Amino acid sequence: MTDFIKGLRNFRRGAWEMVASALIAAGVVMLMQPFALALFSWSFVVTLTGTVMFIIVSHFPE
Repeated sequence: MTDFIKGLRNFRRGAWEMVASALIAAGVVMLMQPFALALFSWSFVVTLTGTVMFIIVSHFPE
């Protein structure tokens, strides 16, 4: 089992911050793409979820 999976399972900050950052980045990419309206429609929800998740995860132990 890798350190990343162990960090997710044990609720460690580093692994969950990467997941939250990836969600934020995916939401921004979804917002800027000009092809699919469905992706654009869900971009705000994905970005908001990643942001709230990042705020919560920042209180996890190292």
